[in-house]
Amino acid sequence: MSSKSLGILYGVLGVVLFSSKAVMVKLAYRYNVDTLDLLLFRMLFSLPFYIFILFLIRKKSAKAKIETKDFAWLFLFGFVGYYLASYFDFEGLNYIKAGLERIILFVYPTIVVFLSWLIFRQKITRVQFIAILVTYVGVLITFWDELDVSGNEVLLGGFLVLLSAITYASYLVGSGWLIPKFGVLRFTCYAMIVSTVCIVIHYLVSGNWGLMDYPWPVYAYGLAMAIFATLIPSFLVSAAIERLGASNFSILGSLGPISTILLAFVFLNEKLTYWQLVGMLVVIFGVTYLSIQGKKRAKG
Repeated sequence: MSSKSLGILYGVLGVVLFSSKAVMVKLAYRYNVDTLDLLLFRMLFSLPFYIFILFLIRKKSAKAKIETKDFAWLFLFGFVGYYLASYFDFEGLNYIKAGLERIILFVYPTIVVFLSWLIFRQKITRVQFIAILVTYVGVLITFWDELDVSGNEVLLGGFLVLLSAITYASYLVGSGWLIPKFGVLRFTCYAMIVSTVCIVIHYLVSGNWGLMDYPWPVYAYGLAMAIFATLIPSFLVSAAIERLGASNFSILGSLGPISTILLAFVFLNEKLTYWQLVGMLVVIFGVTYLSIQGKKRAKG
């Protein structure tokens, strides 16, 4: 299997696993868990794994010379990508459905491509443009019935999730530049540890100190998010970005809304219509188009 094909496989798996987070958050919110508490559970439960992986690779040298400014950038992107983006997303899910959250988050591929052009002058290729256009049409069809945004709470939730999309896009662009220097494992571990430290500081400042007062399902959802919606997909996404680049990976993110709506249908009893099924097929076509054209260009 070629490097690009592996990148697409890693990216799809990572996106699907990450998308399960929204469903688990909504399930946990049924127990009236505080947003910051739930985010803290997610990160603290995953922290030992990242520290252990760093210990295992401690003797492995970095792929390139790492300067002090590289660590400063890593701290910034860890703060933006897995702290701010996660916090805005968790807060937004207090007000909107998991399905609507995903269509708002889906603006991040456009932001990634734009930032890559603005900062690194990376040309927006014809394949990327067509793939983005097709997948946007598919997501619009899928969530057409979800676009009723009447009410201040829904607008607030939508704005918070939009902020999450912007900060996550910034992380993807930055990580695309830093991953080759640090390596996938080391970069991911450092970024997640930075995020965890930020969340702990946030909790120390404004937490409600009721971490031990929840029923056991809350901790179970926190652990599940730590492993299946944080630890595993974080490495898959970093590996995909290394092989595909931030812009191409961001297009694969179109599968996120599709997997979320299926999971929400199964676990949250959110509706699934014929139009949503049609939209899913269009999105899958867009991602497949990117994959096929990428293989042709690699062979050529």
